Order: sequence, then C-alpha cells, then structure tokens
Amino acid sequence: MPDTKTSNPYLILFALWLMMFSASSQLIIMVPILPEIAATLGVNAFWQGMLLTAYALSLGVSALITGPASDRIGRRLILLYGTILMAVTLTLHTVAESYVLLFSMRLLAGIGGGMLTSGSVAYVGDYFPYEQRGWANGWVMSGTAFGQVAGIPIGKVLATGFGYRWPFLMFAVPMAVSAVLIWLYVPQPDADLDDQRLTPARLVEKYRAVLQGSDAVNAVASYLLMFSGFGLFTSFLPSWLESTVGVSSYEIALLFAIGGTANILASPLGGRVSDRIGRKPIVVWASLVLGLLMALAPLYITGFLIAAVLFFLAMGLIGIRVGPLQSLITALVPDRQRGLLMGLAMSVGQAGFGFGSFVASITYGPYGFFSNAVGGALAMIGMAGLVHWGLPEPPLASVEEPAPEAPSVAETP
Repeated sequence: MPDTKTSNPYLILFALWLMMFSASSQLIIMVPILPEIAATLGVNAFWQGMLLTAYALSLGVSALITGPASDRIGRRLILLYGTILMAVTLTLHTVAESYVLLFSMRLLAGIGGGMLTSGSVAYVGDYFPYEQRGWANGWVMSGTAFGQVAGIPIGKVLATGFGYRWPFLMFAVPMAVSAVLIWLYVPQPDADLDDQRLTPARLVEKYRAVLQGSDAVNAVASYLLMFSGFGLFTSFLPSWLESTVGVSSYEIALLFAIGGTANILASPLGGRVSDRIGRKPIVVWASLVLGLLMALAPLYITGFLIAAVLFFLAMGLIGIRVGPLQSLITALVPDRQRGLLMGLAMSVGQAGFGFGSFVASITYGPYGFFSNAVGGALAMIGMAGLVHWGLPEPPLASVEEPAPEAPSVAETP
C-alpha cells in the first residue's frame, strides 16, 4: 500500500479525476446513443428508459451499502474494487449483443457507480484537511464536466460508426488506468474507521443513529432538493428547445459542450474560493442565482444565442457550488460515519432526480416547460434556505496556499 506521508496529492487527485471522467461519461453517453441501441436491439422507448432506470436504482442501492462499508474497510479498497468492477463491466459491454445482457451490464455498472460516487467524496474528506477540501473536490468533479465536453462527442461518433457497444470500451480504458493509479499511488488515509462488523442489523442501526442529528438530515435533504431540481428542469429542456424555441439537435449538443466548459472552469474556482471565505456563502448564493435563471429561462430564451449564454451561466453556477457543498457535508460527521452519510446523500439524490423527472413528465404536457422551470427554481431556492439555516459551517483554518505539495491527513472535524 502507498505510504500516506510520501504520496503525491496531485497524483491522487488525477487518479480520482480520471475515475470521475470515466464513470460520468459512461452514464451520460447512454442518452445520446439510445437511438443506436433501439435500432440494433429493436426495443421501444419504455425498454430504452429502463436501461437508465436500472443504472440509477443499482447505484442507489450500492451507495447505501458500500458507503457504510467504506467506513469499516477504508475508502481506498472501495475505490479500488469499484474501478476494477467498472472497468471489467464496461469492457463486457462489447459482448452485450442482446437487451438482457446489456441490461445486466447496466446493473453491474450501477453497483460500481455507487461505490465510486460516494467513495471519492469521502476519500477527499479523509485525506485532505477541511480548509483544502473545496479545492480538491472541485478538481475531482471537473472530470465529470470534461466528459461532457470531450468524452460524449467522441463516444457518439463511435456509436454511430461502429455500434453502441464501443463507446463503453473507450471509457473502460481510462477507468482501468485509474484502477492502476489507485493501486500504486493512492494510500488509505489515517482515518478513524469503524471497527464493528457490518451486519444488516448494524447497517440499519448506523443509519438510524446518523439520522438522529438534524445536520445529517438537512444535508441529505439538500441533495434531494438539488437533484429534484435538476430532474424538473433538465428532463424536457431539449424537447422544449427543439419544439418551441426552434433550436436544432446539433445546437443542443453544442449547448451541452458550452455548459460543460463552464463547469470545468467553475468547479476548481468555486472550491478554491470556498477554502478562503467559507462553503455556505458560495452554495447559498449560487443556488439562489441558479433558481432565478431557471425561472427566467422560459421567458427570455428565444434563440440559440440567449440559450447558450444562460446555459453557460447555469452550468457555471452548478460547478461553483459542487465542491463547497461536498466539502461542507464531509465535515458534519466523524470519519467513521462519512462514507455512510455520503452514500445516503448520493442514493437520495438519485431518487430525487427520478422524482423530479417524473413530476416534469406529468406537468410538461398540460402546463408546458414553464411549470418545470418554476418547479426547478423553487427546489433551488429551498435548497439555499436549507443550507443557510440548517447546516453549520466549521471554522476554516488560516491557510496561505490551498494546494500545498504535501497536505496533511484530515483529522476528524
């Protein structure tokens, strides 16, 4: 195992960044390649949607179990097992020549996704001191946006030219590289882990115990509102832009690339600034402005140019608050509960996105996209209020440089 004291923090961040790039790209690519899947396997819209649902449900269940497991065996092993599982599963997508096989692969990928999404944030909380977590989380999460900008267009070209299975092989390669980097260079932080055996009864007891605190409940609720707002606003945004505004499918793809670029620029910046001025101001104000942009979008978007400007701003605001919010939540509980809380937050977030998308599908027809936009805006405003009044801000230590060459291992906040 790598030595914590001699490990390079930049190499650790690169391993986690590469992992998030691969994990998010293999998920996002599903939407644009659904037509290729339908044409090849001959499945209708319902069964196409079930591929997305299967992954989300599998990820949610996995996060609920592997989050607490990481509190017992350590984040490094969870990340290592998750990257290996994901790399193997993505490679096996190349032989998924039937719907049943592809559905099975998406279930396995969801298990790996649950291990990685909660494990990466908890690892940053273990390894980096609180006053550096915004910077670290911001860089790690920018891997998701980079996949949106670079990975998805390349994956779509591969799917169109060679079939739906090959984009997954493309994302399996960086995931395998990430697994090797974690094995060689990512240490297990010296965190205070749980030494009790994890049984089903113990798992229930651990969740009951952590949810007795209002801080943890409010943190999970903030994830619920955040993802519900995403689901409400984004589910029918492309349909509305095409049918009502007259934006072409090519321009919509360009919009997402523009938004991803904003996220890449904003995520590290938001994390770094929050390391200096605090997490809550960044999260609260970014959520309020994002809610305002959502509410105004149906009124002001009349063409591609305005849509591009507003989408750039919206994705930038989303990127600015990701690192600060994750850093704030990791400081709410001790080391031995950090994986559990992040796993629960991620799982509830997935459920929130599904709920928001469901509500959007009900309201979009009779009331139009304006109802979806207002619903998303209200969720963002509610989240801002919850973070402002419901989550405490630990004091920041005075640091001169948020990216030192050898950060110390985080102590329990």
